Amino acid sequence: MKKFGFLALLLLLLVLVHPGTGYAGSAETHINLDGNDLKISKEAQVQIVNGSVMVPLRVVAEQLGYTVKWDNVTKTAIIEQKGTTLKLIVDNTMAEASGKQVKLDNPPFLSGSTTLVPLRFVGEQTGTTVGWDNVTKTVYLTSPVPEIGGSDPEITVPQPTPTAPSDNGSNGNTANEGNSSVATVTNLSFIDNQLVIAVNGSIKPTVFTMTDKDRIVVDLPNTGFGTEFHQNLSVGKNQSGQLTVTDYPNVSAVRYSLFSSSPSTIRIVIDLNSANSYSLINANDGLIIVDLNGTSVTLPETTLPEVPVITPPLSTGNTDKKIIVIDAGHGGKDPGSSSVNKLKEKDFTLPTALKIAELLKKEPNIEVILTRSGDTYPTLQDRSNLANNVKADLFISVHANSIPAGSKSNPSGTETYYTRNDSLLFAQTVHKYLAVATGLQDRGVRQANYHVTRETKMPAILLECGYLSNTKDEALLFTPDIQNKIAEAVVLGIKEYLGR
Repeated sequence: MKKFGFLALLLLLLVLVHPGTGYAGSAETHINLDGNDLKISKEAQVQIVNGSVMVPLRVVAEQLGYTVKWDNVTKTAIIEQKGTTLKLIVDNTMAEASGKQVKLDNPPFLSGSTTLVPLRFVGEQTGTTVGWDNVTKTVYLTSPVPEIGGSDPEITVPQPTPTAPSDNGSNGNTANEGNSSVATVTNLSFIDNQLVIAVNGSIKPTVFTMTDKDRIVVDLPNTGFGTEFHQNLSVGKNQSGQLTVTDYPNVSAVRYSLFSSSPSTIRIVIDLNSANSYSLINANDGLIIVDLNGTSVTLPETTLPEVPVITPPLSTGNTDKKIIVIDAGHGGKDPGSSSVNKLKEKDFTLPTALKIAELLKKEPNIEVILTRSGDTYPTLQDRSNLANNVKADLFISVHANSIPAGSKSNPSGTETYYTRNDSLLFAQTVHKYLAVATGLQDRGVRQANYHVTRETKMPAILLECGYLSNTKDEALLFTPDIQNKIAEAVVLGIKEYLGR
């Protein structure tokens, strides 16, 4: 385990937070330092106070090999190493580091016999990478390392000298040689406001956020760069690189690196312009997806779509008439995914959506509205706003999936996505018909945080009818026959859900 510089540790210890209103504790929390879980007792758990993450001073200090003394009379913690002293006083926002006064955002405080200090201060004052995973209740600490040869210290640490990529899927790093348990990353892309990581092998990623600068960090343990990755993306001499991201204003960059060689760990950092929620999708099917559609993302300005002006349906005396909005994904300047033979997703979604609409128009108690009827691009907000403004009863968005070119995995099949629980039954009902209609692998009903299924106020689902990156799926999806079958399946699902 690496050691912090003494001042870094002292300031790290300052990270413990003061007591105050808004306290929330956890029955079991975790502290992970440089990939190693520190042992903490039930009495020394991480705490949240007024939105600040607080960590136990003695646990962190002693695990790093420092001496901690406690003066019970003055309520002072004294941390020493090689003649340097740091003093922290309970309920005092001023600390002393090497004879200099340092102001803390929050004062240390006592929880029973444990002294706690604020985590955020560690990152700001020491250069230590700090993060908090609110799902697993884990504090992540990564010791600062010197910049080597122009590398990025946030995502790189000193690595063994790399050799040429080997033929067995490893990139030739000594961290991977002879280790069959190391999985590989074969490709990386950012599309539809999602980070898509193509992998070969079983991986349990760790995802957490950084708040000193807005970032989402993805750590892939026991993982190295595969030969395919080197063929698709650039990996520099420091075993790091950067993925170009355009058209997503809240994402400034995606960086990647072989962050650790023991154990071999790849780290991917999504640099944001402002805080953004995310969801993780890992079905162990060769794709790990970090979905940033948890908050609205404004895409570049574009011409308003040619969406027809909608007026409320004329009263026919039947108050049970249902309004269904059918959304053909992508369109106009946004082609969507590209198929194996360079066909565009938007050229599948529009004819399929039009076929669904034609069948629904034959239903006397259904009013159908299209978000687009030509090759135009309504924004995500346009689509959800349209459905909300006409007070639609149901919303369906038609799509086709894809994975990055060169990926070792080659999934095939049909998926149906929903966000809110009130959409689950609708998703299940339509999906059982859709999966049969395509004849492809049934990949099930899944929950995801897509804008159009989250911001709409009625049951809303998104259909991924097949994978354009799979030659079998592609050959089917662009035929009128399968598009007609999909349309018929969707209508059957709608009618069953509505009890028609």
